[in-house]
Amino acid sequence: MDLTPKETKSELSQAQTAEQRLKIFMQDVTGRALVMMENATQGQHGIAMDLVQEAFIALHKSYADKPINEWYPLFYTILNHKLQDWRRKEARKAQPFSFFKKVNLDDDNEEVLEIADEQQLNPFDVLDQEVTIDEIQAAIRQLPVRQQQAFMLRAWEGFDTQTTAQIMNCSEGSVKTHYHRAIQGLRTALAHLNPHVGGSSHEE
Repeated sequence: MDLTPKETKSELSQAQTAEQRLKIFMQDVTGRALVMMENATQGQHGIAMDLVQEAFIALHKSYADKPINEWYPLFYTILNHKLQDWRRKEARKAQPFSFFKKVNLDDDNEEVLEIADEQQLNPFDVLDQEVTIDEIQAAIRQLPVRQQQAFMLRAWEGFDTQTTAQIMNCSEGSVKTHYHRAIQGLRTALAHLNPHVGGSSHEE
């Protein structure tokens, strides 16, 4: 799956060094990656920035010689690992004796639904044209982290189910379940903004 935008391809064709290629790649993905990490860390911009920068450093250190189209899934795989490490550390801080047992932050052991793969990847088409990006972002932040990841990797980055499963280190069935539940959760959360989105339009 080629996720490299045409404008980025043009710039990359003129890049002479790995550092130049990385700079162009960073310009393309930083904004979206930061949004994803800010949502996952409940708005902690500094932490989100650190995670994204660490992922870029690791990508450049280990995969600088890889083709640019391979950088996208590699970067988000690294970023997912960085996020999960941070979440485990935070969980252990909150529960000082949790180092005696494995901290499980991934809700992939929940029931996997037998659902068809949802190919609709435009978040506005999935929800409603009148819902703004800011409103969607606020709703995404309320979702469980794994649902956030599944939605943003599929709907915002355009990865297919198989690639998303590799990035998230889970089964394709789990990705479909997380993505399906994310869509349901977003429709419910945004229903009060526009009754056409679905769900209850009544506020408590």
